[in-house]
Amino acid sequence: MNDNQHIVLCVDDEENILNSLRRLLRREGYRLLTASSGNDGLKLLEENDVHLVISDQRMPEMSGTDFLAKVKTEHPDVLRIILTGYTDVDSITESINKGHIYKFFLKPWNDQSLKLEIRQALEQYDLIQANKGLHEKVLEQNEELKGMNENLEKLVKERTRELEIQNQALELSRSVLEDLPLAIIGVSVEGMIVLINRRVQYLTGNCQGIELGKKLSEYFSCDVEEKMIDVLGSNTPQTLNGYQLSGNKYDIDFSPLSGRFLGKGVVLTLNQNSAS
Repeated sequence: MNDNQHIVLCVDDEENILNSLRRLLRREGYRLLTASSGNDGLKLLEENDVHLVISDQRMPEMSGTDFLAKVKTEHPDVLRIILTGYTDVDSITESINKGHIYKFFLKPWNDQSLKLEIRQALEQYDLIQANKGLHEKVLEQNEELKGMNENLEKLVKERTRELEIQNQALELSRSVLEDLPLAIIGVSVEGMIVLINRRVQYLTGNCQGIELGKKLSEYFSCDVEEKMIDVLGSNTPQTLNGYQLSGNKYDIDFSPLSGRFLGKGVVLTLNQNSAS
């Protein structure tokens, strides 16, 4: 069977009415099920994925309106059409108002009109199911988006916490650097001074001191520059002993940067020579 084929259930206690419906709908491409009572119709609904029910009103044991009311309760997606006589219009109208019935047709019906209404009813069924599928998809996507937002919020909080810890560590590192008893100077591969601590201000005899952004050559002789170039080339720490600066002698340790900053700079540590 075609997965897209509509299934129509016809319920009537008169076999000639069921035969008429079979003849009417046999060329419409539907899969047609028939039942002679409401109870038999409910059983077929349990066993099949029915899309539309056409029921007679006057049947023994269970009327058409009572049957379709149960169909609405137990199978709310199934569309419901009832066939009735003029004398039952009032009860049919009440059932329509309660939502038990989609449409009704008076007997005897017009074949072309009934076929058209059945076709339109099934198109309405497909539209309702498509809208329901879209609605469910939107709800599913909303849940996914909610989960993504919750995860993003969690990641933001974690990242914010990491940054806070890094900032605290950076502040602590800066404080440690400032309080070291040795003068520390960080120099880029271009020879620019990019880092100094508090002890550096005591190295020069003038009031200006060593400034960030200046060239190392503005404060130190070519011996220091040459040593720095050697350290960058070999990536090996070296020491320059007894360097004269503002009337004092210093032992200068040259330490190349490591890791992802390898080859990008050198740290100079100046320790005043006790003999000076």
